[in-house]
Amino acid sequence: MKRHQKTKALEQGYLNLAKGLVLTLSGLIIATSAQAELEVFEIGLQNREELPGGKEADGILGDFVMRNSLVEIVIGNGDPERKADMGTFWNASSPGCLYDLTLRDEDNDQLTVFAPSGQKGPVSHVRIYDTETEGRIAVEAFTAAERNLGLETRHLYVLEEGWQGLLIVTSHHNQGEKPRRVTTGDVWKPLSRTERIRDIMTGDAVDPADRTGYAYTWLPIEGMEIPDAQIELQPGESISYARGLSVGHSPAEAWGLLAGLMSDNRGPLTALITDSEGNAVSGAQLDLKIEGKTLIAYADLKGELELDLPLGTYQGVLKCMGRADQEVEFRVGYGDGQQKWVMGPQSGIQFRVMDTHGWDIPCKVQVLGRNGTPSPNFGPANRAHGCKDQYHSEVGEFFLPVPTGDYQIVVTRGIEYGHFAKEISLREGAQPEMLVTLHRQVDTTGWISADYHNHSTPSGDNQCGTDDRLINLAAEHIEYAPTTEHNRLYDWTPHIEKLGLKEELKTVPGIELTGSGAHFNSFPFKPTPYLQDGGAPKWNRDPRITALTLRGFQGEDPQRWLHLNHPNMVEDFIDRDSDGRWDGGFQGLANMIDAAETWGLGILSEAPFSIVKNGAGRESVRYSREFIWLQMLNQGHRYWCIAVADAHSVHGNGVGGWRIYVPSSTDRPEEIDWVEITQQSKAGRIIVTNGPFLEVQSHDGVLPGGLARAQDVARVDVKVQCADWVSIDRIQVLVNGRARKDLNFTKESHPDWFADSAMVFNRQLEIPVSQDSHIIVVAYGENSDLSIGYGTSDQAPMNPCAYNNPIFFDVDGNGFQPNYDTLGYDLPAAGLSVEQAKTILH
Repeated sequence: MKRHQKTKALEQGYLNLAKGLVLTLSGLIIATSAQAELEVFEIGLQNREELPGGKEADGILGDFVMRNSLVEIVIGNGDPERKADMGTFWNASSPGCLYDLTLRDEDNDQLTVFAPSGQKGPVSHVRIYDTETEGRIAVEAFTAAERNLGLETRHLYVLEEGWQGLLIVTSHHNQGEKPRRVTTGDVWKPLSRTERIRDIMTGDAVDPADRTGYAYTWLPIEGMEIPDAQIELQPGESISYARGLSVGHSPAEAWGLLAGLMSDNRGPLTALITDSEGNAVSGAQLDLKIEGKTLIAYADLKGELELDLPLGTYQGVLKCMGRADQEVEFRVGYGDGQQKWVMGPQSGIQFRVMDTHGWDIPCKVQVLGRNGTPSPNFGPANRAHGCKDQYHSEVGEFFLPVPTGDYQIVVTRGIEYGHFAKEISLREGAQPEMLVTLHRQVDTTGWISADYHNHSTPSGDNQCGTDDRLINLAAEHIEYAPTTEHNRLYDWTPHIEKLGLKEELKTVPGIELTGSGAHFNSFPFKPTPYLQDGGAPKWNRDPRITALTLRGFQGEDPQRWLHLNHPNMVEDFIDRDSDGRWDGGFQGLANMIDAAETWGLGILSEAPFSIVKNGAGRESVRYSREFIWLQMLNQGHRYWCIAVADAHSVHGNGVGGWRIYVPSSTDRPEEIDWVEITQQSKAGRIIVTNGPFLEVQSHDGVLPGGLARAQDVARVDVKVQCADWVSIDRIQVLVNGRARKDLNFTKESHPDWFADSAMVFNRQLEIPVSQDSHIIVVAYGENSDLSIGYGTSDQAPMNPCAYNNPIFFDVDGNGFQPNYDTLGYDLPAAGLSVEQAKTILH
């Protein structure tokens, strides 16, 4: 069926509905013909494979599927716990909402939720609604007045054959004795680039490459009202209103479907976009100008574009990365026929990125403008294949379209490989081949790089595709990354296999259990597909209860990992109720966790807090997790420090930067044994770093986390390796958390100790000790940053830094005893004012 014919069918259905829609308990009674492809059914174990797919697809058992020959729809079931991802309605369920909407058999859902009138909270039921009308199906979400303080609410999701979208009818009836205020606005997520044009709201997919768009609008149906944003219903009053929701291959297509309902005068636009040799331009988009706003349409892989639009003359701009923008003008509805648009030649770079064995490897490319050429914008920050001025690839061979101009090209593959840099001038139509060999300069034999905390779109507080996250991990050379989505048991393994990254990256399924307090990461667990949140457990405000829940969930497992995320060190361990007085925090918590995310450049801080200013110049107190961790080590705490990316994007807050190294009997990611890695991590054999590879052990081979003997002098072997874009110039030893001046070694003070090679530092340090002491070695780049490897991303300005978890030296032979030193400051309580903090600091 042609696109404009589909629009006519959709329009006719709505017009039929408009002529006789009556909302009654007996249903929607409009005569139409039945269609074989029109169906509605509940999802059970026997038909769960019928759920549509897509980046945001989230159907589970008990949900309802509606579909015709054009679209597929998922309506959430009525379970009180049914909800969208964490970020939709924080800490609230949303049964009876629309969760998925995609074109039939395309498995390309981009909606997390469409909640009519912000529908959330328990409902009385969600069920298939008997319309008593052949050729029409509906699902009803109903909340009885008795459950909602006297306000009865019904949402009907209505579908007919030929509709490339659906009708959503909402009715409210105030059966109480007091007036009720009702908010009518709908909630949809996670669409980007939204525009309202002629009272139709449109939204694009977060990643334009997914080529999906949505639109919705109020419909002027007889008997329905176009509601205000808020209405007040007096006792006994009722209101009904309806909106149409459409889906297409672009926002422009979805908008055109609904705009056609508002006008009898509309027609098709068909266009073929080619280059001068007649080859299809498959990556083209049309930025359509309508009433001063931009509406995007995407060409398909054949360079074809089809839309239905109101009659008129239109202007727009054809765009395709690597080709010159082209302005176009066309008319709709005047017999102009198919438009034929020819774009100029495409410039770009053909990459082949290999290791020294000639094998293609994952990598990251930066394209940075120079000589007045702006850096290109390849796409949104949350995708791998084109994020701002970077491109992350799971393979070493790919073509990257680049506009003409002068550029600096930088290619990297994490912190163990050297970098490639080259300046180029790219002219129109030029497509040079760039052969890149990256040398592995840092020898990490016996250690694997790991990151225990990252996210993709199932977490709900970001829309980074799961594949994009994994490509990002591989490109930055993380070898072991447990799956840790927010409040959801999930497993990245199928994605890793699909991307061909089994030899590069290993995962185990896990979770970040999150609420309005302490967060925890824990793994492994076994997800239960098609259940809410994959069968995840519940968070509790008391972190000890959450910790116990995770320890015991799905059965006790002594190998299970549990760490405290971005901890509030003061609340968790010093001042539980934040009343400014010491109470020991959540007592016992320290013994329930394996580690805490206390990493950062603040490891060399000189106080437990500092005064910082925001963009407006307003001062506030910032606590130093790293310093407080050192204070707590001296109080006898024994949870380890780990470093993580906690990535929610690819560019900016992406993977790379901070990570950990853990001993491993294999250097091959596909052979990594999670039990071995967890055992090593629980023992504290962890190095944290954002660039340098640091190795620290006692002279007799005791690794971080271990107990060694010393008499007067602790001898520690220290090695630091750096790739050619990472540099350190300082080694600082912390003894019981104190940065002693006699143990501060810099390139300036000890030039012969630092080499201009990958092995930057390699010495045995003799550390005088007069009492039991824990030793931490910090490798630091005071006069360098990470800008070569990270470019315009957030990690670039950081000083290179690495440090070990402490090695404990027993001096008197009586076992290690903490010294209870608070490093010159009292353990900080909560609620310090700026003035109080300044007084303490000065």
